[in-house]
Amino acid sequence: MSLRIVVCVKYVPDATGDRHFADDLTLDRDDVDGLLSELDEYAVEQALQIADEADDAEITVLTVGPDDAKDALRKALSMGADKAVHVEDDDLHGTDVMGTSLVLAKAIEKTGYDLVICGMASTDGVMGVLPAVLAERLGVPQVTLLSEVSVEDGTVKGRRDGDTATEQLEAALPAVVSVTDQSGEARYPSFKGIMAAKKKPVESLDLEDLDIEADEVGLENAWTKVDSATERPARTAGTIVKDEGEGGKQLAAFLAERKFV
Repeated sequence: MSLRIVVCVKYVPDATGDRHFADDLTLDRDDVDGLLSELDEYAVEQALQIADEADDAEITVLTVGPDDAKDALRKALSMGADKAVHVEDDDLHGTDVMGTSLVLAKAIEKTGYDLVICGMASTDGVMGVLPAVLAERLGVPQVTLLSEVSVEDGTVKGRRDGDTATEQLEAALPAVVSVTDQSGEARYPSFKGIMAAKKKPVESLDLEDLDIEADEVGLENAWTKVDSATERPARTAGTIVKDEGEGGKQLAAFLAERKFV
């Protein structure tokens, strides 16, 4: 029986761009280029490595987002994933991690899965809790923040590296795992992979397809919201201390005045 792997990916604003909030205090995604979250590329890579070791495996990449989010799916498909699912609905605007986890769980159940792989966090929200919440919604074990992962005989195994200890973890499939940016560099899509991605299937779903009501998602029903935001002030030129014999004292006084020492 084929090992069904679902990789959750996100289309995020380019971190090097000029990111800011829209009038409703959601992240303005229209005025900055988007791309597949770098942390999700590690999840795709680990899915590909697991599939390479399996006798038979199929990788589905899944995203929730606007029409442009298909670009993130195409990147994952060009890396080697087999097919994609895109959930798009106007009522999803402003949905937080709780609503997103509901949508992902419904889409994963509809698609069918044995193993769900996520990145350790998104590079826009950076909450890092979605894999755990998703596992709870699916009612399956979670093995998160892995720097090494493998699947053997119906069990997913992995290594979690902490500040003071390394843990060896495992769980019976089906399960949800997340991988860190220490799990291995993601491969670059080849020209052949980019061309092949154009022919791979991308299924489109909306809330009705997933039996989700509009009042379960969206900005007005989010558990977390931004109350206010202030533009970061421009950087000043700073203070230059010229050492003419008293540099140390001047530096100490500068630090003491700002309560750094």
